[in-house]
Amino acid sequence: MGRSGDDEGGDAASKTESIRVLAMQFAYDPQSPLFADFNLTVSPGSRCLLIGANGSGKTTLLKILAGKHMVGGQDVVQVLGRSVFHDTQLVCSGDLAYLGGSWSKTVGSAGEIPLQGDFSAEHMIFGVEGADPARREKLIELLDIDLQWRMHKVSDGQRRRVQICMGLLHPFKVLLLDEVTVDLDVVTRLDLLDFLKEECEQRGSTIVYATHIFDGLEAWATHLVYIQDGELKRAEELTLIDELKRSGNLHSTVESWLRSETKSEKKKKQPTQSQRTSSYGFSPFASSRHMAYYR
Repeated sequence: MGRSGDDEGGDAASKTESIRVLAMQFAYDPQSPLFADFNLTVSPGSRCLLIGANGSGKTTLLKILAGKHMVGGQDVVQVLGRSVFHDTQLVCSGDLAYLGGSWSKTVGSAGEIPLQGDFSAEHMIFGVEGADPARREKLIELLDIDLQWRMHKVSDGQRRRVQICMGLLHPFKVLLLDEVTVDLDVVTRLDLLDFLKEECEQRGSTIVYATHIFDGLEAWATHLVYIQDGELKRAEELTLIDELKRSGNLHSTVESWLRSETKSEKKKKQPTQSQRTSSYGFSPFASSRHMAYYR
């Protein structure tokens, strides 16, 4: 894992990496690009934590990797050696799976629509075609799902369990998770993480997981990617992070990075002495040269 712009090998390298982002440019507003010359690689079998402050670009990056936002050039963002936006079979085949914050389903040309109707959990889960019955039963038990739940009546946590179950019914090669465990209780979250770890170890699957909950992740994750305002700050193995070696606690390590980032941002926004003087000089209540002449 690292900055793909530093790698050599081009096409050959992309075939040995689960995710490859090369010199990516992306902006919602042309005047304020979020990503500029962004590079990243993620190796097969990695369990990668994607961290950063709110607004740093984590969700946008995951959506780009999921093919939900287009970037210029078919070689800029590749998953499993294929153009993620242009190769629709990546998602249709189940090789690439994305679980985000919205409870929705893609329906033909209508795109993503929210699922707010009176559906049972059984109707939703068994409505996913081509699922392996054994895998389905394992996930239902793992997530402690009652098939009689009505989706418009259950809690956020129960609804999230059904969403996760549906998203994992097909074995994946690359899984993108955007804060999907935030509504789960501690036991369900840990059981799910164990299941995902097993998927990576047994099938060589790759996971990129954006989260603000770090409990128990020191032994779960293999890599960490830290972005700040759309810029890649760190991309390395957890075992090689010096701060983590000293503290042994991922939460405190990430907290120190984010606090340092916040202090730096506040310092940038503080006006200088000349700016404060200038602002005062233009105040309508300040003495002026004109007023001084006519005292």
